[in-house]
Amino acid sequence: MTDRPYTLDEQVGYLLRLASQRHAAIFQAYALEGLTAQQFAALVRIGEQGEVSQNRLGRLAAMDVATIKGVADRLRQKGLTRNAPDPGDKRRMLISLTAEGEALLARMIERGRRISAETLAPLTREERAQFLTLLERLT
Repeated sequence: MTDRPYTLDEQVGYLLRLASQRHAAIFQAYALEGLTAQQFAALVRIGEQGEVSQNRLGRLAAMDVATIKGVADRLRQKGLTRNAPDPGDKRRMLISLTAEGEALLARMIERGRRISAETLAPLTREERAQFLTLLERLT
């Protein structure tokens, strides 16, 4: 135990929340079509996979079952994805990008790079690399 006073400004959760809020504001400034960060992450994962079940998409995008269902539904409602039966298992649906979804993803990829660069702008190149390495270790 320590005799130091508890200082909120030194607490990891508080600092991560502030950094997350800053990043979210930067993301919103660059977002297209009202896309949320979760929707963007799902689009990226679908683009990487070509087609993917909703369950697997949730795991790939680090979202729980309820969250990925809502994200997938909204992407489909926006016309960015489509569902088709899995030829290997008719009970399962596979999600893929529509042409509109592919076009939006292509436009957002460069914005995603700018969002990351702006989020990390206060850090030197070496600090950015170290910060990302440390964040990966925490996840």
